[in-house]
Formats: sequence, C-alpha cells, structure tokens
Amino acid sequence: MKDNVSPAKVGITREGECLVFTLDNPQAGNEITGAMFDDMLHSLRSEAASPMARVLRIRANGDVFCRGRERAGRDASAIRTEVARLIALKQAVRETSMISIAEVQGDAAGFGIGLAVLCDFTLVADHATLCFPEMRKGLPPAAIMAYLGHYALPKHAFGLILLADDFSPAYARDIGLVTEVCPREELTGRADALAERILAMDAEGARQCKAYFLAAQGQSLESNFRQATDLLTVQTLRLQAQQP
Repeated sequence: MKDNVSPAKVGITREGECLVFTLDNPQAGNEITGAMFDDMLHSLRSEAASPMARVLRIRANGDVFCRGRERAGRDASAIRTEVARLIALKQAVRETSMISIAEVQGDAAGFGIGLAVLCDFTLVADHATLCFPEMRKGLPPAAIMAYLGHYALPKHAFGLILLADDFSPAYARDIGLVTEVCPREELTGRADALAERILAMDAEGARQCKAYFLAAQGQSLESNFRQATDLLTVQTLRLQAQQP
C-alpha cells in the first residue's frame, strides 16, 4: 500500500508490515536533500510514536544507491542545522525498533554508504563501488567516524576514511561494514527473503533482541550481564504465558 510519494524525491510506502524508503533522486546520484531528510525523519518519528511496521527497508531507484547529501549551508548556523538533521536521521535509523535492511543496488559514497552501514542488515550488489570521499577535499567526515569503529576494526576503518580510496563490497563485507554481497539481479529477492524471515519471528522477541544488542555495545560487561538477567526473566515469562 502506498502512503506517500514525496515531491522531496523519496518514496515512503508500506508493504504489509514493512516501512519502505525509496530514494528517488537518480538524476543527482540520489543525493539526500534537506526535504528528503525531513520526510524520512518525520516518518520514523511517527512510527516510533505509533508503531505499526516491524521491518524498515531502505532502497533506491536508478543505477546509483546514494552518492552523498546536499550541502547547502553557507554560514555556521545553517551548517550546524544540516549536520544536526543528518545525525538525527542516522540515530533514528540505528535506534528504531524496526529491523532495518539496506538494499544497495549501486554505487554508494559518503552519507550513502554511512547510512547503509547503520542498518541492521546491509545487502550490496557486487558491482557497486563504495567510498568515503570527504577527505579528498580535506573535510574529516566526523558524523561517520562517530560510529564506523563500532562496525569495522579501527585499523581498517581509519584507512578508508583518511585515504578516501574506493573499495569493493567484498572488502566491506570482510571488514564488517556489509552483511551480504550478491549480483544486482538477486538483491531484491535476497532482501525479500530476509524480511520474510524477520516477520515470521516473534515480534516482541525480535524488538527486544535488537534493543539489547544495541545497548550492550555501549556498556560494561557487568552491566550487560545484569540487564541480561532482567531481559531473560521477563521474556521467558512472556513466552511461557503464551503457551497453552
């Protein structure tokens, strides 16, 4: 069912229990504009307030997934506003209770690959070229560096950022930035199958699994074990209560 195809060049639709963002700005390499940021943020915040979907899928029209974001700010205030908005979207994608799937059907650079990495599952077509190009112009991509080390070992991640070289989906998978690499013609089918597996799971169990997994990455082992006791107790009782 179609919810909205925005003049801001991002389609926001619902397919059963999936919320789908389709980047639709191919003439500009699917660059994320300010209006696209606003639409996706509004949708994620609405979903958080009144949850209906269980899976978030992010994909794109055209040959390119996303080559970056619009940089319209020309003074400190405007630039801060832009950066705050892009960080808010990244946080919303990472922290949503929905299980997120990025379907990278073509080249992805800068914000584009940074957004895809934040998803729980990142599926990439094997022909795509990936890069963090910001340092080619001397701009440290701080919003990406803030979290890249959570996915790839620092010795791998820093070189990609500093030297700004192109890299392959296979290399990205090997260092932990990508979940799966496949031929482009298989990408949608692989993502469909993954979404079906997620939707076949116990809904509350999947939400709690993601929430705990994310929380555990930023806490001490002692705190994680303490919270694990609470989580396992509550969820075991919930499942027992469902049994006939």
